Amino acid sequence: MDGQPDLGRADLLTMLAELTTKPAAEVPDRIGSMELAWLVHLVEQRYDRQLDLTDDELAGIRTVDDALAVFRASLTTPADG
Repeated sequence: MDGQPDLGRADLLTMLAELTTKPAAEVPDRIGSMELAWLVHLVEQRYDRQLDLTDDELAGIRTVDDALAVFRASLTTPADG
């Protein structure tokens, strides 16, 4: 993958909409542990990569924007192997 991943806020809202069965426009900005686990799973599938997130990084994710920042940083880190 070159440069920044093509992951955006709208992508995360769409993923959360699948979980909540609400339209993406109605998905709350706050993320709970279940929503976070869902997002990590879907982002890993989409990019065929294991996100190597620390406990501190995970604990710091409380909103969609938090998740976007952490996921983008993780995806731009070279994969092992």
